[in-house]
Amino acid sequence: MSEHPSEQALRAPRRLWTGWAGLLAQVERMTRRSDSEDLLHDAYVRMAARPERPDNEEAFLVRAAVNRARDSYRREKVRGPAGGEDALALLRDGAPLQDEALMAQARLRRVSEGIDRLPPRTREVFLLQRIDNLKYREIAERLDISQSAVEKHMARAMSFLGEWTKDW
Repeated sequence: MSEHPSEQALRAPRRLWTGWAGLLAQVERMTRRSDSEDLLHDAYVRMAARPERPDNEEAFLVRAAVNRARDSYRREKVRGPAGGEDALALLRDGAPLQDEALMAQARLRRVSEGIDRLPPRTREVFLLQRIDNLKYREIAERLDISQSAVEKHMARAMSFLGEWTKDW
């Protein structure tokens, strides 16, 4: 005896529901995404909205979920994750404003001029510490001076540069 189509339609979702965990595990394994259940659910809703059932519902659901995951990955790669960001956040430029950049360049020139005005040994100690990131002990060894002398040169350089750039 043949089954009525509406009875088939009622039994198919029940069969899918019992196999949902297996389908979810397959989608998770194939996509490696944390939103696999959402992807599978969306695929199920799309399948249910179709006028005709696919021949192999499980294969349809997995393929549709994987395709949705690929689309999401591509979209996120271009636009970034859609974690509640508004459209304006995507347009914001993190770079400083032009006047801020010009002021920073002017301050940098002022500091550079101040460094050039330091006595040669003080400038050398200052640059070894600030640019080369050497410790006072390493500077003392390299220049064959005491660590106390390095500390005094650094204090002199910092005091001078502080005054030199005071109103900048």
